[in-house]
Amino acid sequence: MKKFDIPVYYRSPIISRVKARRKLEDPRKKDFSPSILTIGPVEFIISRHFGFCYGVENAIEKSYAAINENPDKRIFLISQMIHNPDVNADLQSMGVKFIQDTDGSQLIPWSEITSEDIVIIPAFGTTIETEEIIRAKGLDVQKYNTTCPFVEKVWNRSAKLGESKHTIIIHGKHKHEETRATFSHSEVNSPSLIVKNLSEAKLLADYILGKITRFQFFDFFEGKISDGFDPDLHLQKIGVVNQTTMLASETQEIADFLKDTMSLKFGENSLSSHFADTRDTLCYATNDNQSATLELLNNEADVAIVVGGYNSSNTTHLVELLEPKFKTFFIRNENEIVSLNEVNAFNIHTNKAETLTSFLPQKENLKIIITSGASCPDSVVDRVIQKILHELKIPFNSDDVK
Repeated sequence: MKKFDIPVYYRSPIISRVKARRKLEDPRKKDFSPSILTIGPVEFIISRHFGFCYGVENAIEKSYAAINENPDKRIFLISQMIHNPDVNADLQSMGVKFIQDTDGSQLIPWSEITSEDIVIIPAFGTTIETEEIIRAKGLDVQKYNTTCPFVEKVWNRSAKLGESKHTIIIHGKHKHEETRATFSHSEVNSPSLIVKNLSEAKLLADYILGKITRFQFFDFFEGKISDGFDPDLHLQKIGVVNQTTMLASETQEIADFLKDTMSLKFGENSLSSHFADTRDTLCYATNDNQSATLELLNNEADVAIVVGGYNSSNTTHLVELLEPKFKTFFIRNENEIVSLNEVNAFNIHTNKAETLTSFLPQKENLKIIITSGASCPDSVVDRVIQKILHELKIPFNSDDVK
């Protein structure tokens, strides 16, 4: 796999050694069991796969190249490069400005952007409308386009579905930058509709099976369907793609459910004319990270710590997988660890950060699961480990990691 040129401070003395050791032991990445790092009385159970993926490293390399290659120009990002506060803050400290927030609201008017500026497209991609605005200003859309190749793979799949006259059902969060971009690209090929989860897929199925009215359909799916969407016409033939960072199991569940719905509606013998069996369109990193996280469930631990940006979809899903078994803390970085007894963590159910006064249990030997999202630098995970050891007053030298 390609080696990317990213700032050295995103690398790490601890995690880099752990990952290098596992790569030697398992070069084909078939063993999803966690790595064990024992330091004094603490056993860190580290997920087999986590941290920067191909798409993120590609985006970071191109972004810093834009900064280094254009010292005398203003540099803009359409929105956050990736969903990690440390990376975005570092880019901003180097003068990069964001044109939009993560919901697509304008922070800097397009009228202020000129042909002399540099505009970077983030890893999530962007909408066709935004690309057209950039081109109209005489800017190069491709030179600093950091769209993840696996996101583009979904767009290509959508185009194929459109060629065969399938309506495109997108499993994703309709306000997420990636899903907005995918929707923009898919609706030029075919009528498109977004479902967030199985519950929304069931509402879609209710209409297909005649259980709810057109009024109810349009009321619920307002803002989640392409212009001119006619459910009577456009739900005769469907195919499913997804936001690449969704839960793989949920995407499969939705696809299977809608396949069964179309079979019930049109008959098993006619199913192939009404439902496209698409392969899973999650990226390899999302699949590997989720599979490695599921493997963590075969272990016993006192707590689990997930590190990453609070608006990171793929990181949130790791928390969802761990929460049923472990007391799980979702933190941005080491600064959220106040003490052994206090931590600032994000609650994915209330969508709010909370200060919790029951962090690490008071016991002699601790087992701590740790992982991170695909947009989190390994150096941040390093610092979380070191902060825990510091609070426990355990001496540690990264050179001791073999």
